[in-house]
Amino acid sequence: MAVAGRVLLATLAVLVATVPAGSAAARPAHRAVTVPAPPGGAAPVDGFRSVRTFDLVAEPARLRIPAVQVDTALQRLGRRPDGTVAVPDSPNVAGWYAQGPRPGQPGPAVLLGHVDSVRGPGVFFRVEELSPGAVVYVDRVDGTTGSFRVVRVVKVPKTSFPTDLVYSPTLQPSLQLVTCGGTFDHRAGSYRDNVIVYAVPS
Repeated sequence: MAVAGRVLLATLAVLVATVPAGSAAARPAHRAVTVPAPPGGAAPVDGFRSVRTFDLVAEPARLRIPAVQVDTALQRLGRRPDGTVAVPDSPNVAGWYAQGPRPGQPGPAVLLGHVDSVRGPGVFFRVEELSPGAVVYVDRVDGTTGSFRVVRVVKVPKTSFPTDLVYSPTLQPSLQLVTCGGTFDHRAGSYRDNVIVYAVPS
């Protein structure tokens, strides 16, 4: 994904194309990319109580993944005017799709991050290295911490983004980390794939 027309999304949500650590000139200019949003999006009916409200969980404030040295504040993300999910403002900060569940509530909580930028690695640069069993921590605004365990890491073409798998409501809490990966398309100015890390409460 891109910030200010030049930064590439790493997305709340996995394989990352390695960018040389040399000069900025070695890195291509990036265009904005889009992340699909879940279908629907209608406002809730007055008085309706979602299953999420039965087990209220505080909003997430920070993401920590010790195995890949991730320690980042979490930005609240909504949707762009075109309906796609907004992306974090900075390549060094991850974001939480705030129109979905909070991490630890029933359903899939989605976190997005940039894989790199013209200045170097982004916050999700190493998430491709995560293996099943790796622990992911989400610190909340009330001082509590949710602990999640990685169950799988997948790479999918952006043209075949698994919207249903990432956003479909469930009664079980889950956590999805979304970033960019695969090979870089210089004509499009973006990576060809998305990388998705699936995690469950541990």
